[in-house]
Amino acid sequence: MPEDTDASREPVVTPVRVVIGICLVAPFVAMLWVGSYAKADPTFIGVPFFYWYQMAWVLISTLLTVTAYKLWQRDQRGRATHSAATSSAKGGEPR
Repeated sequence: MPEDTDASREPVVTPVRVVIGICLVAPFVAMLWVGSYAKADPTFIGVPFFYWYQMAWVLISTLLTVTAYKLWQRDQRGRATHSAATSSAKGGEPR
């Protein structure tokens, strides 16, 4: 039986992970809700709204994905540090 009990583990769903999920789901919701952008006006540099809205979401999706990746890396480093500190405090080998 492992030494880690359910009470000693960090929660799986944390505020950081919720933000990561929102960053990854937002572009899908924006693109699948076609009724919100299925129109020609307003135009931007002569390009109908339907097209420039989708192109804007390409850039926004990139930024949101990079943000989610950076947050995930930070979360994993924090968990690894916490796990190493916990197992060394218990006298075990760090993982």
